Amino acid sequence: MTKRILHLTLKKKWFDLIAIGKKKIEYRAYKPHWHKRIGQVSWFDEIHFRNGYSKTSPFMRVKFKGRTLDWFENDLCYALHLGKILEIKNYNGATKNENKINN
Repeated sequence: MTKRILHLTLKKKWFDLIAIGKKKIEYRAYKPHWHKRIGQVSWFDEIHFRNGYSKTSPFMRVKFKGRTLDWFENDLCYALHLGKILEIKNYNGATKNENKINN
């Protein structure tokens, strides 16, 4: 059976927060573009996050726990619930700025 994988690109700030376990939900706008990609599919096995577009960019495989609709910053969004991190590659950890993100 083929795994259903959702591929998403993230800014470093959000990639870091997921990698250190502080961000458990990834939001995407409830708009036609995201409805085509995630709204019409009931389930994914994994989400593959990349911080950049290069083959050597930081990469992370995360277990998908489900999708709901939720409000984020006054906008209706798809809330992608993240499970266990299955793999991280090409990643050196959060930078000194990580402390600023959390405060």
